[in-house]
Amino acid sequence: MENIGRQRPIGVFDSGIGGLTNVRALMERLPMENIIYFGDTARVPYGTKSKATIENFSMQIVDFLLEHDVKAMVIACNTIAAVAGQKIRQKTGNMPVLDVISAGAKAALATTRNNKIGIIATNTTVNSNAYARAIHRDNPDTLVRTQAAPLLVPLVEEGWLEHEVTRLTVCEYLKPLLADGIDTLVLGCTHFPLLKPLIGREAHNVALVDSAITTAEETARVLAQEGLLNTDNNNPDYRFYVSDIPLKFRTIGEHFLGRTMEQIEMVSLG
Repeated sequence: MENIGRQRPIGVFDSGIGGLTNVRALMERLPMENIIYFGDTARVPYGTKSKATIENFSMQIVDFLLEHDVKAMVIACNTIAAVAGQKIRQKTGNMPVLDVISAGAKAALATTRNNKIGIIATNTTVNSNAYARAIHRDNPDTLVRTQAAPLLVPLVEEGWLEHEVTRLTVCEYLKPLLADGIDTLVLGCTHFPLLKPLIGREAHNVALVDSAITTAEETARVLAQEGLLNTDNNNPDYRFYVSDIPLKFRTIGEHFLGRTMEQIEMVSLG
């Protein structure tokens, strides 16, 4: 019976496609885990929507994953984590629920040496102040500088990862953070890990915190603690559900995932 519990999948969800960077990190860190992904591609972006709408959409996704008998959930979307994280945890009870913001904040505090941390994220994540709150909960003396970087999302989806336009945009966004003397930068949006090489060059003395990797680490730690790690599964099952399959979905998705996507299924919620 216990083994059946461990074989249950991890549910990962996002407002769209970016959360696949989290799936990729989980596949690398926990190669024996079965994973179900849900991306709400029909209703993306969440970043411009009201709190009530984001909570409502998030609950529908959580219901969908609970129907698939997941053993843990990973909120791969910074916006959902910032706005609806608490509500999701109330609904799921004792199930482990991991999220990119908590994991990213913890990793940033462990990384910084001068106690000055920068965050780049989407407008909603920045306006929610969720990263600063999570960091200040652990260390009220940390200087946290947040910068909304909305133009980077379409540039990543366009595949312009090394383009001069992207480089100049990154430089603009980094200017105020670097002026404040940050030594650690949290990539607070699921799209941004793909820009790690470029951002690393433009902020060369700054440590980058990739919330996809830190969330995968935290997931591994919590599953081990709860006795839920799958240690006997050499052929893991990966399923991808989306609420719409836009034109370039597979191309962009495989870019984020770093491998081919076998099973993509369309499901409409709500």
